[in-house]
Amino acid sequence: MSADDIADTPTKRRNPRPRRIPRTKAAQAKLDAAAELFKPAPLNYDEAKAAKPIEDRIARWFAERGWTPFPFQRDMWREVERGASGLLHATTGAGKTWAVWLGALAAFAGPPRRKTKAKTKASERTAAPLTVLWITPMRALAADTARALQTAVTSLNVPWTVGLRTGDTSSSERARQSRRMPSALVTTPESFTLMLTRANARDELAHVRMIVVDEWHELLGNKRGTQTQLAIARLARWRPDVQIWGLSATLGNLALAHDALLHPVRTRRVVVQGAQPKTLVVDTLIPDTIERFSWGGHLGVRQVGPVADEIEHAQSSLVFTNTRSQAELWYRALLERRPEWAGLIALHHGSLDKEVRDWVELGLKNGQLKAVVCRSSLDLGVDFLPVDRVFQIGSPKGVARLMQRAGRSGHAPGRVSRVTIVPTHALELVEAAAARWAIGEHRIEGRDMPLKPLDVLVQHLVTVAIGGGFTSADMLDEVRTAYAYRDLTQQEFDWALAFVERGGASLAAYPDYHRVVKGDDGVYRVPREDLVRQHRNNVGTIVSNATINVAYMTGGRIGAMEETFISRLKPGDVFTFGGRTLELIRVRDMTAYVKRATSSRGAMPSWPGSKMPLSSELSDAALVMLARASDGVYDEPEMRAVKPLLDLQAKWSALPGPGVLVVESVRSREGHHFFCYPFAGRMAHIGLGSLIGWRVARDQPSTFSISMNDYGFELLSARPFDWDALIADGLFSPENLEHDILASLNASELSARRFREIARVSGLIYQGHPGQQKSARQLQASSGLFYEVFRKHDSDNLLLAQADQEVMLQELELGRLRAALERMSASRLALTHPKKPTPFAFPLIVGRLREKVSTEKLADRVERMLADLEKAAQS
Repeated sequence: MSADDIADTPTKRRNPRPRRIPRTKAAQAKLDAAAELFKPAPLNYDEAKAAKPIEDRIARWFAERGWTPFPFQRDMWREVERGASGLLHATTGAGKTWAVWLGALAAFAGPPRRKTKAKTKASERTAAPLTVLWITPMRALAADTARALQTAVTSLNVPWTVGLRTGDTSSSERARQSRRMPSALVTTPESFTLMLTRANARDELAHVRMIVVDEWHELLGNKRGTQTQLAIARLARWRPDVQIWGLSATLGNLALAHDALLHPVRTRRVVVQGAQPKTLVVDTLIPDTIERFSWGGHLGVRQVGPVADEIEHAQSSLVFTNTRSQAELWYRALLERRPEWAGLIALHHGSLDKEVRDWVELGLKNGQLKAVVCRSSLDLGVDFLPVDRVFQIGSPKGVARLMQRAGRSGHAPGRVSRVTIVPTHALELVEAAAARWAIGEHRIEGRDMPLKPLDVLVQHLVTVAIGGGFTSADMLDEVRTAYAYRDLTQQEFDWALAFVERGGASLAAYPDYHRVVKGDDGVYRVPREDLVRQHRNNVGTIVSNATINVAYMTGGRIGAMEETFISRLKPGDVFTFGGRTLELIRVRDMTAYVKRATSSRGAMPSWPGSKMPLSSELSDAALVMLARASDGVYDEPEMRAVKPLLDLQAKWSALPGPGVLVVESVRSREGHHFFCYPFAGRMAHIGLGSLIGWRVARDQPSTFSISMNDYGFELLSARPFDWDALIADGLFSPENLEHDILASLNASELSARRFREIARVSGLIYQGHPGQQKSARQLQASSGLFYEVFRKHDSDNLLLAQADQEVMLQELELGRLRAALERMSASRLALTHPKKPTPFAFPLIVGRLREKVSTEKLADRVERMLADLEKAAQS
């Protein structure tokens, strides 16, 4: 399907044609040049006949399917053949998997498998040993990748086997892999780390010649990526000639991604750019009516009708949401709108049972499902070729995330990818236009990487001690080959080693925290089998709240959900989960037993992570859109739709933009409001609101109520302040930022909360055996006790310092906060005194009220406020 074909498909009349991404002339010239470079070239069969047998088979396999290798794929095959390591950076759906996998088969596979009637088990015994280790960040992606690799192995008649090892792998399959590993193993960072805990790990991995890290950009910015770096460093020490290849797309800081992955390799390092041109269409489903006073999420499922109409005209669609709760809500709303779609649409998120997720993935693969409502569980490189439409419910929050999700449609070279943004409130129309502009300008987010997280190092030391042991000097050298720990000091390493050996200064009297012991040969090993089992059950860096299984009384598991949600229910209560309305019968042995409810409505569970902040790139792009609107330029359909709201904002106050900071002082029956719109993202605004309030109250004692969203923050006080004078005196100054931000917040509570995660990763807290996990309350109490003990008796504990650092850099986004203050100080100040809250201020007021009143009372109160504001606007 071409872009012109897409333009003829029905959309809302307010936005009849999907918009192409605008590009500068220079950017278009580069794309035109790339298009010439990637024009298919005819296969040279004379060269193929003279090539190695496997290369000949690959050439024939491509020809049979009407494919021609792209230049970047040929480059990959040559680099793998030459023994290089590197990073392959290409657009989603460009053929990265075939580039790496066929290169590995050409370089490492032997002669074709002899045709025989022998049983499968016999052929497995003659297959190549474990040669390729393929690491993926998600289970859905791992399963899809394993199927793709197996397809090539079967078609090319290669004497290899392909295996899959994730948290979903059955015990029988794990046992079979323990007897003999497959030739290629697709796994996750956690399962890879678990392999290192085997006593014979070095022997099992002795033949590995290549490590492939898929979707490296997703791992780079978190502790799972750090865990992967340490595991690769271990294997690279055993296999100095091992080749490491990362696959990445939609990444702004490519140099960091390259260095972080390839730091331990000793082979030649390269970057292969797969600049395969791909048409990306970003459009918006614009509502029929746009309120001038919009509050977050109020549109909600009011857009379900138009979305259902669009799905009707598509072959297969993915409907992405930002939270699992929103996925549950939209799945039910679509079914209620189209009851005849029962069995044709499905729900997919990480809390659902594996069998449910497998059924959904297979249905998408085979083109049997009309639509799937999902979260991030399907937004990576899963190849669902029948999908031709993608919908993003609400703001994508980031440019790279939107591109990644768009790539799930038209997931093949040469096909058009289309994503339709469905706004849930009016200001998200501005974000939609901004996202399209940012993609056209190639303003894509980079990923920040954790540096020297000692909780991950502590866990890794125990892992290695189980898997054969280590000596202190060799281990330090090895750990430093992981990029995140390249600057690890001897003192820091000695502290981590002492912590796992003796539990630090305050836990020396407890044998359970003597997790490693130095033998007479100088090798550190784990002394007790119960400590080994405990560690293996808690390997990983994914820290989530305790979950509880949800199952029918009659049998059949539905999935798992947050224990905190279930704990609020009593028998007889009704809730929605997995697209079903369920009634709680009882809770026993970490399982909530339920039955189908007769009621059609129930409580909607909530999961963490529902307040994802707007990225800096998307925030800056939104300011560009607002600056254009301030100049009277409305050249995007979304901006034309939201023009009445922006006109009223400009009339009553002003529009922010790059170099223009809008601040509003409003008096109401509640008190005196201070509204500020830095467009720095929700997390930065939490810190900014607290900081500004503290600085004001330091000199003029007062109490503030704070509200924030992605666009700005509100301070509400009982008394007025001279904001002009305060700002002129340096209220927005970045000086003494770290001291002031710690003083303005309950830093101790923030650190204690962060320490809970660190305690779990570092192994201080044992979460329990599978199926017997400790409750969230138990884990919280345990981590709180450790935190207090360390603060009082072991104040030099580096895990405490890590908790403080993570609060500043990750929770409070200190770097982004500092940049916001610097920009605010340098901007032209537009300080206004509206008589009524402006369209930008209204959602901040509603956000504050939401914390105080129930949903029903909130809706009534908002209706009254809206009536008053509309009356004022009309007058």
